[in-house]
Amino acid sequence: MAAQNVLNLQIPENKSVDEGFDYSQRGQWLRAAVLGATDGLVSVASLMMGVGAVKHEVKTMILTGFAGLVAGACSMAIGEFVSVSSQLDIEVSHMKRAASTNKESKSEQLPNPVQAAAASALAFIFGAIVPLLAASFIVNHKVRLAVVVAAVTIALAVFGWIGAHLGGTPVVKSCARVLVGGWMAMAITFGLTKGVSSSTL
Repeated sequence: MAAQNVLNLQIPENKSVDEGFDYSQRGQWLRAAVLGATDGLVSVASLMMGVGAVKHEVKTMILTGFAGLVAGACSMAIGEFVSVSSQLDIEVSHMKRAASTNKESKSEQLPNPVQAAAASALAFIFGAIVPLLAASFIVNHKVRLAVVVAAVTIALAVFGWIGAHLGGTPVVKSCARVLVGGWMAMAITFGLTKGVSSSTL
């Protein structure tokens, strides 16, 4: 009986080791980082592709991409700050209503709006730099567009792999999802901008 009791105590411990790694605890910062980097990459690249559909100058594409970088980073930071601040208000209000006896320890686990906003903005900038660097040193218009698409494709695959690896999700599915979404965004922006320009200008 003593041996059986010891064995019964050890089984939950082994099970907790196998299942103890909780990927959901990474969700807060991982979501902001992956979303910010992917959004910066796709939105700035699509913006540059749209302008590149009607303007051939390198300076025009770079200035457009830089403006998109600044505006997008500010937008991501503000959006993340407002979202996490609302979450913080809800959790603080819940703690007050519950009259918790462990308020000090719980307050350490509360979300930080400033940190979330900064992380989101920096991640956006990190992603947006990729198409800007890809287009900066290429004079030929068609080659420049092709290099931007190639650089964005590689970056999207890397971001998809990182997100899948850290989040514990299938790599192929994650990469395919971000690749198809990025390609669609660039193609739609390029096509619509070129179509509007041809019909109105």
